[in-house]
Amino acid sequence: MSLPPLTESQKACLALPLDRPIFLEGPAGTGKTTLAAARLLRWLEAGVPARAILVLTPQRTLAAAYTAVLRHPTAPPGGEVTVATLGGLAQRMIELFWPQVAEPAGFAAPTRPPISLTLETAQYYMARVVRPLLEEGYFDTIRVDRNRLYSQILDNLNKAAVIGFPYTEIAARLKAAWVGEAAQARVYDEAQECAARFREYCLAHNLLDFSLQYEVFARHLWPLPACRQYLIGRYTHLIADNIEEDTPVAHDLLAEWLPHCRAALLICDQNGGYRRFLGADPESAYRLRDLCREHVIFTASLIATPAMRALGRAMARALGHRGELTGHARPTSAATPADAPTGPRAALDYRAHRFYPEMLDWVADEIGRLVHEEGTPPAEIVVLAPYLTDALRFALATRLAARNVPVRSHRPSRALREEPATQCLLTIAALCHPAWGIQPTKYDVAHALMLAIDDLDLVRARLLAEIAYRVRDGRPTLLPFVDLEPAMQERITFLLGGRYEGLRTWVAARVEETRQPRPHRPDRPGSRRPASMPPTASLDHFFSRLFGELLSQPGYGFHRHHDAGEITANLIESVRKFRQIMPAPTAGDTFDLGREYVQMVQDGVVAAQYVRRWQRQPQDAVLLAPAYTFLMSNRPVSHQFWLDVGGMGWWERLYQPLTHPYVLSRRWAGGAWTDADEYTARQDALTALVLGLLRRCRTAIHLGLSELGESGNEQRGPLLQAVQRVLREA
Repeated sequence: MSLPPLTESQKACLALPLDRPIFLEGPAGTGKTTLAAARLLRWLEAGVPARAILVLTPQRTLAAAYTAVLRHPTAPPGGEVTVATLGGLAQRMIELFWPQVAEPAGFAAPTRPPISLTLETAQYYMARVVRPLLEEGYFDTIRVDRNRLYSQILDNLNKAAVIGFPYTEIAARLKAAWVGEAAQARVYDEAQECAARFREYCLAHNLLDFSLQYEVFARHLWPLPACRQYLIGRYTHLIADNIEEDTPVAHDLLAEWLPHCRAALLICDQNGGYRRFLGADPESAYRLRDLCREHVIFTASLIATPAMRALGRAMARALGHRGELTGHARPTSAATPADAPTGPRAALDYRAHRFYPEMLDWVADEIGRLVHEEGTPPAEIVVLAPYLTDALRFALATRLAARNVPVRSHRPSRALREEPATQCLLTIAALCHPAWGIQPTKYDVAHALMLAIDDLDLVRARLLAEIAYRVRDGRPTLLPFVDLEPAMQERITFLLGGRYEGLRTWVAARVEETRQPRPHRPDRPGSRRPASMPPTASLDHFFSRLFGELLSQPGYGFHRHHDAGEITANLIESVRKFRQIMPAPTAGDTFDLGREYVQMVQDGVVAAQYVRRWQRQPQDAVLLAPAYTFLMSNRPVSHQFWLDVGGMGWWERLYQPLTHPYVLSRRWAGGAWTDADEYTARQDALTALVLGLLRRCRTAIHLGLSELGESGNEQRGPLLQAVQRVLREA
């Protein structure tokens, strides 16, 4: 990606001397990251070695603009710039300085290398630690899925690490703020016990989850003279983007690093901080402003039209925004036609409906009109909701498909098992590995067949599962199509029967492979499999073969299903990382990695974030996503459709009985968390969300309005009330 032409404000900032720290702030869409990429290129052109430049972002997806510029053919040659998150940098430093830090940090085997855990593998080990406690009656007073319970305990540990307080204080902080029934105090104590046992298990087995990785770096490595001198001596030029989305500990580190930098550029989005539930602290970020010699503010939006900016001002007033309104000055980009409407109504498109399905029909019709009549590229359209349920995604996808509009969806932090493509892959894996002892239900087999075989509807898939799927001697098996009665063959059709037979013979061949002797199990990165080991011994290799040899071929379900291909790639990466962290087998070990992994997924482990899905910006598909997910992709579009505008999901926080993002923060001064505090926090979060979305929209906001919501309840949420106030005043 090459840089667009710079505005006068960007040119003025670019012309500042290269040898000073700069604090750049402004709303989203004012060109801050573009300026940072241009300044990065200017450093390289001035002879700064690429290895001396560090670009820090709070999450990997926000680094896409820098990696794209550096990979462009016009980028200056001369090495590789380090683009990382603080967590990624911590992992590199732990690997480099492990011998010096392992014993002081409390690891039981300092002579052995550490094993870094993903979100998925951390949940796996958390489950091993917590499951016996659940059997003793822990958390029996609350109703929450086990996978969410595990993730909330991990979240508490992560909060302690990124905020900078001892993890042993988690329960005390939560109990001090609680004003409800006294029984909840027991829940916090139980969560504290689980966190402590998990930390002890990690230290005993050299496991590095995110929280321990962060703590080891901040408390042991950064104070270590050798590590600090290495970082300060190597990275003399620093860019830190979206610091409002980063954590207080990251800001502490930057505050100590800045005086040693020859040049630095810190970038802060005003009214940001969407990742508060992950420890983001915008107020903490502004501490760094006083450490910079230059303070630059960008105010002119390069994205929004005058009508969109007017809508932003009106919505901020309607929501009771308490801070200074920014980002609504005259744009410095292309001029707006003199006769163009500039009031807030001009940026709004809406139609009231009685029932929810009617609203979805209108949304699909409007998108079809934009794509086919106005020529809007599908990638310039996003459909947003507070939560994107399976039912909503299916309803929209089928409606858009009927109007010949391509669509894709992105829902991070979902359980792996919630993706239909994942269930299909796991069901076929169980059929191919009868020794696991996993017997899929006929329901699971029917849905797997429906997804795996192109054009096979659910009715015939269920019929096929009823007559062709058997469990014999505890082993699942599929009968040949020729063994079915002629009447059944005709009902299914011979075309689909041929595709089924192709799947069945592929499964049968893999079953034969699994019966071969398995001399050893690879357990560490770089392990070499003997020639006699069957290919299916490695589950990630099995999924690669299943996708490449069967499901991606014409006539099978993943051939034209791009989302299913991405899910498969994510699953393969997940299995590979799971395999790499497993300990070496002992004599007589009956552990089967494939069976263990499948059971872990069936327990509801939440998926880790895979950058692959964020990086792929399609040129031909409408995006369906939760609103916060779209915000963190940090890209503007021409049209946004907001669904369920009257629903409370835009305003309410997720139910999290074991954690609290505001109490576990540096902003919380102690004391009880009252209803007034909760109301203020929700209102501020809604205002930031709405302003963030508006600043990433060029042309129009399309509101999906229905009197009755998806569940049939009347819709009167705060976002709808704010929209009504705007319409009355406009």
